[in-house]
Amino acid sequence: SRVARSIFFFTTSPLSRLIMRFFCVAAALATASAFTTSPAAFTTISPSVGERSVNNVFADNSAHRTRKATIVMDGKANAIRDRITSVKNTRKITMAMKLVAAAKVRRAQDAVLATRPFSETLQSVFGGLIERLGGEAAELPLLTQRDVKKVTIVVITGDRGLCGGYNSFMIKKAEKRYNELKAAGVDADMVLIGKKGITYFQRRKFPIRKTFETGQNPDSKQALAISEELLNTFLSGETDAVELLYTKFVSLIASTPSIRTLVPFSASEISQKGDEVFQLTSGNGDFEVERKELDVAEPQEFPNDMIFEQDPLQIVNSILPLYLNGQILRTLQESVASELAARMQSMQSASDNAGSLAKDLSMQYNRARQAAVTQEILEIVSGAQALE
Repeated sequence: SRVARSIFFFTTSPLSRLIMRFFCVAAALATASAFTTSPAAFTTISPSVGERSVNNVFADNSAHRTRKATIVMDGKANAIRDRITSVKNTRKITMAMKLVAAAKVRRAQDAVLATRPFSETLQSVFGGLIERLGGEAAELPLLTQRDVKKVTIVVITGDRGLCGGYNSFMIKKAEKRYNELKAAGVDADMVLIGKKGITYFQRRKFPIRKTFETGQNPDSKQALAISEELLNTFLSGETDAVELLYTKFVSLIASTPSIRTLVPFSASEISQKGDEVFQLTSGNGDFEVERKELDVAEPQEFPNDMIFEQDPLQIVNSILPLYLNGQILRTLQESVASELAARMQSMQSASDNAGSLAKDLSMQYNRARQAAVTQEILEIVSGAQALE
Protein backbone atom coordinates (compact mmCIF):
# COMPACT_ATOMS: atom_id res chain seq x y z
CA SER A 1 0.00 0.00 0.00
CA ARG A 2 1.00 3.71 -0.18
CA VAL A 3 1.38 4.01 3.59
CA ALA A 4 3.70 1.04 3.78
CA ARG A 5 5.81 2.28 0.87
CA SER A 6 6.13 5.76 2.45
CA ILE A 7 7.19 4.32 5.82
CA PHE A 8 9.74 2.07 4.14
CA PHE A 9 11.08 5.01 2.16
CA PHE A 10 11.37 7.19 5.29
CA THR A 11 13.20 4.59 7.34
CA THR A 12 15.64 3.69 4.54
CA SER A 13 16.50 7.17 3.32
CA PRO A 14 19.81 8.81 4.48
CA LEU A 15 17.94 11.92 5.66
CA SER A 16 15.75 9.90 8.04
CA ARG A 17 18.78 8.14 9.45
CA LEU A 18 20.46 11.49 10.12
CA ILE A 19 17.33 12.83 11.84
CA MET A 20 17.03 9.74 14.06
CA ARG A 21 20.69 9.96 15.03
CA PHE A 22 20.29 13.65 15.84
CA PHE A 23 17.34 12.97 18.16
CA CYS A 24 19.20 10.13 19.93
CA VAL A 25 22.26 12.30 20.57
CA ALA A 26 20.09 15.19 21.79
CA ALA A 27 18.26 12.88 24.21
CA ALA A 28 21.56 11.53 25.53
CA LEU A 29 22.95 15.04 26.10
CA ALA A 30 19.75 16.17 27.84
CA THR A 31 19.83 13.16 30.15
CA ALA A 32 23.53 13.59 30.96
CA SER A 33 23.05 17.29 31.73
CA ALA A 34 20.66 16.30 34.54
CA PHE A 35 23.61 14.72 36.38
CA THR A 36 26.09 17.57 35.83
CA THR A 37 26.21 21.02 37.32
CA SER A 38 26.46 24.38 35.67
CA PRO A 39 30.01 25.34 34.79
CA ALA A 40 29.41 28.77 36.24
CA ALA A 41 29.05 27.26 39.68
CA PHE A 42 32.73 26.30 39.73
CA THR A 43 34.39 29.09 37.68
CA THR A 44 36.37 31.66 39.56
CA ILE A 45 37.35 35.20 38.75
CA SER A 46 41.03 35.37 37.89
CA PRO A 47 42.54 38.44 39.50
CA SER A 48 44.85 40.64 37.55
CA VAL A 49 48.57 40.72 38.16
CA GLY A 50 49.40 42.12 41.56
CA GLU A 51 45.75 42.12 42.65
CA ARG A 52 44.64 40.15 45.72
CA SER A 53 41.36 38.28 45.44
CA VAL A 54 39.68 37.92 48.82
CA ASN A 55 35.97 38.07 48.17
CA ASN A 56 33.82 37.11 45.21
CA VAL A 57 35.50 33.77 44.82
CA PHE A 58 32.58 32.30 42.96
CA ALA A 59 31.39 34.08 39.85
CA ASP A 60 27.75 33.20 40.19
CA ASN A 61 26.17 31.75 43.33
CA SER A 62 22.79 31.45 41.70
CA ALA A 63 23.79 28.05 40.33
CA HIS A 64 23.93 26.65 43.89
CA ARG A 65 20.51 28.05 44.67
CA THR A 66 18.92 26.60 41.55
CA ARG A 67 20.54 23.16 41.67
CA LYS A 68 18.09 20.30 42.02
CA ALA A 69 18.75 17.09 43.91
CA THR A 70 19.28 14.04 41.74
CA ILE A 71 16.50 11.51 42.11
CA VAL A 72 18.09 8.11 42.56
CA MET A 73 15.68 5.35 41.63
CA ASP A 74 17.60 2.67 43.48
CA GLY A 75 16.20 0.49 46.24
CA LYS A 76 19.49 0.19 48.12
CA ALA A 77 20.12 3.94 48.19
CA ASN A 78 16.57 4.66 49.32
CA ALA A 79 16.84 2.11 52.13
CA ILE A 80 20.09 3.69 53.32
CA ARG A 81 18.50 7.15 53.20
CA ASP A 82 15.58 5.98 55.35
CA ARG A 83 17.98 4.43 57.83
CA ILE A 84 19.98 7.68 58.07
CA THR A 85 16.77 9.53 58.94
CA SER A 86 15.92 6.95 61.61
CA VAL A 87 19.39 7.13 63.18
CA LYS A 88 19.30 10.94 63.31
CA ASN A 89 15.90 10.88 65.01
CA THR A 90 17.22 8.37 67.55
CA ARG A 91 20.16 10.65 68.28
CA LYS A 92 17.78 13.54 69.01
CA ILE A 93 15.88 11.35 71.48
CA THR A 94 19.03 10.22 73.32
CA MET A 95 20.33 13.79 73.59
CA ALA A 96 16.98 14.89 75.03
CA MET A 97 17.11 12.05 77.58
CA LYS A 98 20.60 13.14 78.59
CA LEU A 99 19.46 16.71 79.24
CA VAL A 100 16.45 15.49 81.23
CA ALA A 101 18.74 13.33 83.40
CA ALA A 102 21.04 16.33 83.97
CA ALA A 103 18.11 18.41 85.19
CA LYS A 104 17.10 15.64 87.60
CA VAL A 105 20.68 15.40 88.92
CA ARG A 106 20.50 19.08 89.82
CA ARG A 107 17.23 18.45 91.65
CA ALA A 108 18.79 15.57 93.60
CA GLN A 109 21.73 17.82 94.45
CA ASP A 110 19.40 20.50 95.82
CA ALA A 111 17.57 17.88 97.90
CA VAL A 112 20.85 16.76 99.51
CA LEU A 113 21.80 20.34 100.34
CA ALA A 114 18.34 20.98 101.82
CA THR A 115 18.66 18.10 104.29
CA ARG A 116 22.20 18.99 105.34
CA PRO A 117 21.32 21.48 108.18
CA PHE A 118 19.07 18.91 109.89
CA SER A 119 21.79 16.26 109.69
CA GLU A 120 24.39 18.61 111.15
CA THR A 121 22.15 19.59 114.08
CA LEU A 122 21.24 15.97 114.77
CA GLN A 123 24.90 14.93 114.73
CA SER A 124 25.85 17.81 117.02
CA VAL A 125 23.16 17.04 119.61
CA PHE A 126 23.92 13.33 119.51
CA GLY A 127 27.65 13.95 120.02
CA GLY A 128 26.99 16.20 123.01
CA LEU A 129 24.63 13.70 124.64
CA ILE A 130 27.09 10.82 124.13
CA GLU A 131 29.83 12.85 125.86
CA ARG A 132 27.43 13.68 128.70
CA LEU A 133 26.26 10.08 129.21
CA GLY A 134 29.60 8.34 128.78
CA GLY A 135 29.29 4.56 128.96
CA GLU A 136 25.59 4.59 129.80
CA ALA A 137 24.67 5.02 126.10
CA ALA A 138 25.93 1.51 125.33
CA GLU A 139 22.87 0.08 127.07
CA LEU A 140 20.50 1.33 124.37
CA PRO A 141 19.04 -1.45 122.17
CA LEU A 142 20.02 0.26 118.90
CA LEU A 143 23.63 0.55 120.08
CA THR A 144 23.95 -3.00 121.44
CA GLN A 145 26.00 -5.49 119.43
CA ARG A 146 24.55 -9.00 119.19
CA ASP A 147 25.77 -12.38 118.04
CA VAL A 148 24.93 -12.30 114.36
CA LYS A 149 22.78 -15.26 113.35
CA LYS A 150 20.61 -13.53 110.79
CA VAL A 151 21.24 -10.48 108.59
CA THR A 152 18.76 -8.37 106.65
CA ILE A 153 20.24 -7.02 103.41
CA VAL A 154 18.77 -3.77 102.08
CA VAL A 155 19.43 -3.40 98.33
CA ILE A 156 18.81 -0.14 96.46
CA THR A 157 18.45 -0.36 92.68
CA GLY A 158 16.64 1.69 90.06
CA ASP A 159 13.10 1.48 88.74
CA ARG A 160 14.09 1.88 85.08
CA GLY A 161 16.81 0.83 82.67
CA LEU A 162 18.81 2.72 80.02
CA CYS A 163 21.47 3.53 82.63
CA GLY A 164 24.38 1.33 81.63
CA GLY A 165 25.56 -1.18 84.23
CA TYR A 166 24.13 0.66 87.24
CA ASN A 167 21.50 -1.95 88.14
CA SER A 168 23.50 -5.02 87.13
CA PHE A 169 26.51 -4.03 89.28
CA MET A 170 24.36 -3.59 92.39
CA ILE A 171 22.42 -6.83 91.78
CA LYS A 172 25.65 -8.81 91.37
CA LYS A 173 27.10 -7.33 94.55
CA ALA A 174 23.94 -8.11 96.54
CA GLU A 175 23.85 -11.68 95.23
CA LYS A 176 27.52 -12.13 96.09
CA ARG A 177 26.99 -10.81 99.63
CA TYR A 178 24.01 -13.13 100.13
CA ASN A 179 26.07 -16.15 99.04
CA GLU A 180 28.93 -15.11 101.36
CA LEU A 181 26.58 -15.00 104.37
CA LYS A 182 25.10 -18.37 103.44
CA ALA A 183 28.56 -19.89 103.10
CA ALA A 184 29.45 -18.56 106.57
CA GLY A 185 26.37 -20.21 108.08
CA VAL A 186 24.46 -16.95 108.62
CA ASP A 187 20.82 -16.78 107.61
CA ALA A 188 19.80 -13.81 105.47
CA ASP A 189 16.76 -12.17 103.92
CA MET A 190 16.29 -9.07 101.79
CA VAL A 191 14.51 -5.74 101.76
CA LEU A 192 14.45 -4.59 98.13
CA ILE A 193 14.15 -0.98 96.98
CA GLY A 194 13.71 -0.53 93.23
CA LYS A 195 11.79 -2.44 90.54
CA LYS A 196 14.87 -3.84 88.82
CA GLY A 197 16.13 -5.56 91.96
CA ILE A 198 12.63 -6.73 92.89
CA THR A 199 12.11 -8.37 89.50
CA TYR A 200 15.52 -10.08 89.54
CA PHE A 201 15.39 -11.58 93.04
CA GLN A 202 11.70 -12.54 92.91
CA ARG A 203 12.27 -14.62 89.77
CA ARG A 204 15.11 -16.48 91.52
CA LYS A 205 13.11 -17.18 94.69
CA PHE A 206 15.34 -15.27 97.14
CA PRO A 207 13.86 -14.72 100.62
CA ILE A 208 12.32 -11.24 100.45
CA ARG A 209 10.94 -9.51 103.54
CA LYS A 210 9.63 -6.27 102.02
CA THR A 211 9.74 -4.34 98.74
CA PHE A 212 9.67 -0.61 97.98
CA GLU A 213 9.91 1.50 94.86
CA THR A 214 12.76 3.97 94.41
CA GLY A 215 11.20 6.76 92.37
CA GLN A 216 13.04 9.71 90.88
CA ASN A 217 12.51 12.07 93.82
CA PRO A 218 12.92 10.31 97.21
CA ASP A 219 11.35 12.11 100.15
CA SER A 220 11.26 11.77 103.93
CA LYS A 221 7.92 9.93 103.84
CA GLN A 222 9.42 7.15 101.74
CA ALA A 223 12.53 6.99 103.94
CA LEU A 224 10.36 6.86 107.06
CA ALA A 225 8.45 3.81 105.79
CA ILE A 226 11.72 1.98 105.12
CA SER A 227 13.31 2.93 108.45
CA GLU A 228 10.22 1.83 110.40
CA GLU A 229 10.33 -1.58 108.73
CA LEU A 230 14.02 -2.00 109.56
CA LEU A 231 13.64 -0.81 113.18
CA ASN A 232 10.70 -3.11 113.83
CA THR A 233 12.60 -6.04 112.36
CA PHE A 234 15.69 -5.37 114.50
CA LEU A 235 13.95 -4.49 117.78
CA SER A 236 11.66 -7.53 117.57
CA GLY A 237 14.70 -9.81 117.33
CA GLU A 238 13.87 -11.12 113.86
CA THR A 239 17.30 -10.02 112.65
CA ASP A 240 20.61 -9.27 114.36
CA ALA A 241 22.05 -6.78 111.87
CA VAL A 242 20.92 -4.70 108.91
CA GLU A 243 23.32 -4.13 106.03
CA LEU A 244 22.72 -1.51 103.33
CA LEU A 245 23.93 -1.91 99.75
CA TYR A 246 23.74 1.27 97.68
CA THR A 247 25.63 3.05 94.91
CA LYS A 248 27.95 5.79 96.08
CA PHE A 249 27.96 8.78 93.77
CA VAL A 250 31.55 9.57 92.73
CA SER A 251 31.29 11.47 89.46
CA LEU A 252 29.28 11.60 86.26
CA ILE A 253 31.35 8.76 84.81
CA ALA A 254 31.95 6.67 87.92
CA SER A 255 29.90 5.28 90.79
CA THR A 256 30.89 2.68 93.37
CA PRO A 257 28.64 -0.08 94.79
CA SER A 258 29.08 0.24 98.56
CA ILE A 259 28.02 -1.70 101.64
CA ARG A 260 27.62 -0.49 105.22
CA THR A 261 26.02 -1.64 108.45
CA LEU A 262 22.95 0.41 109.35
CA VAL A 263 21.82 -1.29 112.55
CA PRO A 264 23.13 -1.63 115.23
CA PHE A 265 24.62 1.85 115.30
CA SER A 266 28.09 2.81 116.37
CA ALA A 267 28.15 5.85 118.64
CA SER A 268 31.66 6.81 117.55
CA GLU A 269 30.76 6.58 113.87
CA ILE A 270 27.71 8.81 114.27
CA SER A 271 29.50 11.50 116.23
CA GLN A 272 32.82 11.48 114.34
CA LYS A 273 31.91 10.72 110.72
CA GLY A 274 32.13 13.63 108.30
CA ASP A 275 30.03 14.20 105.21
CA GLU A 276 30.40 15.35 101.64
CA VAL A 277 28.17 17.07 99.12
CA PHE A 278 28.31 17.20 95.34
CA GLN A 279 27.39 19.96 92.93
CA LEU A 280 26.71 19.60 89.20
CA THR A 281 28.33 22.36 87.14
CA SER A 282 28.74 23.04 83.44
CA GLY A 283 32.07 24.24 82.12
CA ASN A 284 33.05 24.64 78.47
CA GLY A 285 29.78 23.02 77.42
CA ASP A 286 30.40 19.82 79.44
CA PHE A 287 28.81 18.67 82.68
CA GLU A 288 31.11 18.27 85.66
CA VAL A 289 30.69 17.38 89.34
CA GLU A 290 32.41 19.19 92.17
CA ARG A 291 32.65 17.30 95.47
CA LYS A 292 33.22 19.04 98.77
CA GLU A 293 34.26 17.33 102.00
CA LEU A 294 32.46 18.66 105.07
CA ASP A 295 33.93 18.61 108.55
CA VAL A 296 32.34 16.76 111.43
CA ALA A 297 29.75 18.81 113.31
CA GLU A 298 31.07 19.95 116.65
CA PRO A 299 29.34 18.24 119.63
CA GLN A 300 26.93 20.54 121.37
CA GLU A 301 28.01 21.42 124.89
CA PHE A 302 25.64 20.56 127.73
CA PRO A 303 26.74 21.98 131.11
CA ASN A 304 26.88 19.59 134.03
CA ASP A 305 24.27 21.56 135.94
CA MET A 306 21.78 21.42 133.03
CA ILE A 307 18.61 19.60 134.04
CA PHE A 308 16.90 17.59 131.31
CA GLU A 309 13.14 17.33 131.36
CA GLN A 310 13.49 13.79 130.01
CA ASP A 311 16.13 11.20 130.70
CA PRO A 312 19.09 11.76 128.32
CA LEU A 313 18.97 8.06 127.44
CA GLN A 314 15.41 8.50 126.20
CA ILE A 315 16.48 11.53 124.16
CA VAL A 316 19.29 9.55 122.53
CA ASN A 317 16.91 6.64 121.97
CA SER A 318 14.51 8.99 120.14
CA ILE A 319 17.29 10.60 118.12
CA LEU A 320 18.56 7.31 116.70
CA PRO A 321 15.44 6.59 114.57
CA LEU A 322 15.68 10.14 113.19
CA TYR A 323 19.33 9.50 112.36
CA LEU A 324 18.41 6.24 110.62
CA ASN A 325 15.69 8.00 108.65
CA GLY A 326 18.16 10.68 107.54
CA GLN A 327 20.76 8.11 106.52
CA ILE A 328 18.29 6.16 104.42
CA LEU A 329 17.04 9.34 102.75
CA ARG A 330 20.63 10.36 102.00
CA THR A 331 21.53 6.99 100.49
CA LEU A 332 18.34 7.03 98.39
CA GLN A 333 19.21 10.46 97.04
CA GLU A 334 22.79 9.41 96.34
CA SER A 335 21.63 6.24 94.57
CA VAL A 336 19.19 8.22 92.42
CA ALA A 337 21.96 10.68 91.55
CA SER A 338 24.22 7.76 90.58
CA GLU A 339 21.46 6.28 88.41
CA LEU A 340 20.85 9.60 86.65
CA ALA A 341 24.57 10.13 86.11
CA ALA A 342 24.84 6.63 84.62
CA ARG A 343 21.87 7.41 82.36
CA MET A 344 23.53 10.66 81.26
CA GLN A 345 26.70 8.80 80.35
CA SER A 346 24.77 6.03 78.60
CA MET A 347 22.72 8.48 76.54
CA GLN A 348 25.86 10.43 75.63
CA SER A 349 27.49 7.24 74.38
CA ALA A 350 24.35 6.36 72.44
CA SER A 351 24.30 9.82 70.86
CA ASP A 352 27.95 9.56 69.85
CA ASN A 353 27.40 6.11 68.36
CA ALA A 354 24.34 7.36 66.45
CA GLY A 355 26.34 10.25 65.02
CA SER A 356 29.14 7.93 63.94
CA LEU A 357 26.65 5.51 62.38
CA ALA A 358 24.88 8.32 60.51
CA LYS A 359 28.23 9.45 59.12
CA ASP A 360 29.07 5.95 57.87
CA LEU A 361 25.61 5.53 56.37
CA SER A 362 25.91 8.87 54.58
CA MET A 363 29.13 7.69 53.01
CA GLN A 364 27.47 4.46 51.89
CA TYR A 365 24.53 6.41 50.48
CA ASN A 366 26.81 8.71 48.49
CA ARG A 367 28.66 5.73 47.06
CA ALA A 368 25.41 4.01 46.10
CA ARG A 369 24.13 7.22 44.52
CA GLN A 370 27.32 7.71 42.52
CA ALA A 371 27.20 4.09 41.36
CA ALA A 372 23.59 4.48 40.22
CA VAL A 373 24.36 7.71 38.32
CA THR A 374 27.40 6.15 36.66
CA GLN A 375 25.38 3.10 35.65
CA GLU A 376 22.68 5.26 34.04
CA ILE A 377 25.22 7.30 32.11
CA LEU A 378 26.87 4.11 30.82
CA GLU A 379 23.52 2.77 29.70
CA ILE A 380 22.71 5.99 27.82
CA VAL A 381 26.09 6.10 26.10
CA SER A 382 25.86 2.41 25.19
CA GLY A 383 22.41 2.99 23.69
CA ALA A 384 23.67 5.96 21.70
CA GLN A 385 26.61 3.93 20.36
CA ALA A 386 24.32 1.05 19.43
CA LEU A 387 22.30 3.35 17.19
CA GLU A 388 25.33 4.48 15.17
